Amino acid sequence: MLVSEALDRYVVQLEADGRSRHTVAQARRHVLLLDGWLGGARDVDTVTHEDLAQFLTSDVVRLRADGEPRKPTTANALRSSVKTFLSFAHAAGYTAQNPGRLVRRAICGTPLPKALSEAEHEKLLATLAGAKTHAERRDRVLFELILGTGVRIGSALAIRVEDVNLERAEITLRKMKFGREARVYLPESVTHLIAEWLGIRTQGYAFPGAAIEHLTQRNVSRRLAQWCSKAGISGVSPHGLRHTFATRLYRRTGDIGLVREALCHASIASTIRYAAVETEKLKMAVKSCNRTEFTLSRNSL
Repeated sequence: MLVSEALDRYVVQLEADGRSRHTVAQARRHVLLLDGWLGGARDVDTVTHEDLAQFLTSDVVRLRADGEPRKPTTANALRSSVKTFLSFAHAAGYTAQNPGRLVRRAICGTPLPKALSEAEHEKLLATLAGAKTHAERRDRVLFELILGTGVRIGSALAIRVEDVNLERAEITLRKMKFGREARVYLPESVTHLIAEWLGIRTQGYAFPGAAIEHLTQRNVSRRLAQWCSKAGISGVSPHGLRHTFATRLYRRTGDIGLVREALCHASIASTIRYAAVETEKLKMAVKSCNRTEFTLSRNSL
């Protein structure tokens, strides 16, 4: 069986397992990269662990399309995709051995979440407040919704009018990771914005695009970049707005468990990195400690 044929069956299995379309698309993209490197007509049963090692050390994996080095985390995602695919092929009986059994993820630190500073946050809100056209007002409601609740952009764009309960100031998210549903609670300011935006509409997507369907994430990213430029701040992705919400919430509460619930994280391991962002308390504690030691040292003379 060709690698490409095994990949088609693997994709079906991922979909059957309830994996998100983004996970499936990434797995397909990574395995196709391997297939192309192998020549495009290779039997999956003839792939060896030596082939895989050479592939993972090749420029195809080490470098991006523009020739710059890939981030270690990106390369790790590729390793995981290929390793999992080959494990599936072996478990399904397509290969006599699992050539991915020796692959290990590289050890690398988790990058800190990129969030807006307090000053940048205020500048963006002030700029959004000047929205005038229909599209600009839609942008404002969408971006302030993410800043006020931390909802993922994919979940936000899938919100339908029927999912919004303005009386209870909450929204039911129907599109979440792993097929889950969740509920987010709206700040008063965001509730008023959404109420004004939806008007008398009773059905359909809350944030429609030019057609009937909702906006695409690419389109939203492009529009957010334009707003950031207008506000005179460094560009941030829609996910960066989620990071901004989480960082500000942890700064106000100091409760990482509460942040986890707000972000609807399945594991606290995904949330704990926000605790590392708050460094001001550490700086003050260290300075205070040093001043105390200095005073004690002077008094002991």
